[in-house]
Amino acid sequence: MSDHHDHDHDHVEDERPASEYELLEQALRELLIEKGVFSATDLNRTIDNADSKTPASGGAVVARAWTDTAYKERLLNNPKDACRELGFDPGPALELKVMENTATLRHVIVCTLCSCYPRALLGLPPAWYKSIEYRSRVVVEPRAVLLEFGTDVSDDVEIKVVDSTADVRYMVLPTRPPETNGWSENDLAALVTRDCLVGVVDPGVTDVPDGRAAIG
Repeated sequence: MSDHHDHDHDHVEDERPASEYELLEQALRELLIEKGVFSATDLNRTIDNADSKTPASGGAVVARAWTDTAYKERLLNNPKDACRELGFDPGPALELKVMENTATLRHVIVCTLCSCYPRALLGLPPAWYKSIEYRSRVVVEPRAVLLEFGTDVSDDVEIKVVDSTADVRYMVLPTRPPETNGWSENDLAALVTRDCLVGVVDPGVTDVPDGRAAIG
């Protein structure tokens, strides 16, 4: 599978001609602005708001669930309200589901039709999540795909692939690393990446906060 990581190099300006769909989008956007349905300022504000979303929101939700059993139950039973408890927008989808990983079961999220994804909690989806390769392969060979992300899942662990839709978004509640006993919520949240929330990797402890020794 192609490289899943973002690169820090400069991108060459895309000089290809606009596609038919891009031209249609531009024409429709300009018409709606001209008709007063929304303004260019409204559009820019919406784009800026979408760009401001990051996986830190999802990480904070996970950290609270790791440290508060009652909150975890609320998160699993009513995810949208639980997210709002912490001041996070759960997004516009009709339903949000949080899938809990355990010692014997792990979840991986995909959208086989397009790229449905809980952007309000995870930020913008990565290119690999939207790729046809990921969307087609993870449903038929999830272990192989996860291995390419560096996640080796043993045969005694069931992998359940969940398919997002226009109405339902999913987020994974990963298993808390055992060596993090006593960590603060902020330190725990820092372990939770976008890829953890999609389910393709596990939270990893590389740095121990505040000079504390990790509990093995």
